[in-house]
Amino acid sequence: MISLIVILVIGIMAAFWVINIYNGLVRGRNEVKSSWSSIDVQLKRRHDLIPNLIETVKGYAGHERQTLEAVVNARWQAIGFTGSMEEKAKVENALTSSLRSLFALAEAYPQLKANENFLSLQEELAATENKIGFARQYYNDTAMRYKNRIEVFPSNLIANMFAFQPEAFFQVDAAEEKIAPQVKF
Repeated sequence: MISLIVILVIGIMAAFWVINIYNGLVRGRNEVKSSWSSIDVQLKRRHDLIPNLIETVKGYAGHERQTLEAVVNARWQAIGFTGSMEEKAKVENALTSSLRSLFALAEAYPQLKANENFLSLQEELAATENKIGFARQYYNDTAMRYKNRIEVFPSNLIANMFAFQPEAFFQVDAAEEKIAPQVKF
């Protein structure tokens, strides 16, 4: 009788242990999804700012059509993209690169650089880029914590049993974005 009670208590404790680990894995997966949503919110904000910026630049540098079209095309690709997180990161990195070209173009037009509307939009876009950077970092942190939960013993046993998969990190693919800018005076 006592051995039956001991076995029952051990079984109940094991069940609570499995439930606790499973719930932790679910919370981790949900936190990763939530942090990805934070990135999406900031990306949408950036997508909404770009048309206003393009219209402002058109007034001063309308003949720079190729640069403007590259930004517009990159924006449309980013808005319409429905693939995986890794592929979305590549599309968004292409948009970031085209925006850098647009701001480099602005350097050639002093009147544009002095335009209050352009400066305001550029500042707002820069703030949004910072928010995107922070959201990406938070996403990568949550993805790392989740991946650790999946791979560390003993939770890896439960993760494998219930087919939990790690999430991809948001990485910079463009080689030019990995190079630190040089400042010359």
